[in-house]
Amino acid sequence: MTIDLTAEAIAKLGPQELISTLQRVDPADPALKDVDIDVIARGIDPKKLGKDEFADLLGVLGDLADAGADLDLAKMDAQNFARIISRASKDQVDAVTGRAGLRERVLDEVFRRMEVHFRTDRAGATRAVVHFRLSGGFGDGGHDVYEAVIEDAACTINKGATRESRATVTLGPVEFLKLATGNASAPVLFMTGKLKVKGDLGFAAGFMSLFDIPKA
Repeated sequence: MTIDLTAEAIAKLGPQELISTLQRVDPADPALKDVDIDVIARGIDPKKLGKDEFADLLGVLGDLADAGADLDLAKMDAQNFARIISRASKDQVDAVTGRAGLRERVLDEVFRRMEVHFRTDRAGATRAVVHFRLSGGFGDGGHDVYEAVIEDAACTINKGATRESRATVTLGPVEFLKLATGNASAPVLFMTGKLKVKGDLGFAAGFMSLFDIPKA
């Protein structure tokens, strides 16, 4: 059976129908080459999806991308990506970050976009290393570690710690995603005990101001 993957057909699908359609499509279907991930993104409203459905949707997009379809999250428009992530509930984020592979895919993409949205005009001569330790992970001690290196008016993200940090920030994936999409502030998360800092607290509190966070 041929599956209609035109932009018009996708736009008419409800959330559950969209997931079902993507799960049924053959990754080798040539029609997938004409599917724009932003067309799919515009039809995604996490508030209309259950926690597992949200994870299923991101998971099937990742599976199709791995199979060669042009549906990688990296191709999604910044505003669409920010909207989807920011509207996801705690339970939905927990479901996503509780799945090995999917957790890594989403977190990798968020950190990759930090490189892209770094504000060189605000960096000045800043040279600093910040470590992010995200709880509930599959790495050592149950944390996934990402490293942001600020130098030469640029930001480079590494997985794992390669340098001594000016500040080490420990928080949960839900709080991190809220922070990365402009839906939370580091000082408030710190004051409420949801974010912990070892090292330069003042620098860590203003760190996200070095990035141009897309508006959802």
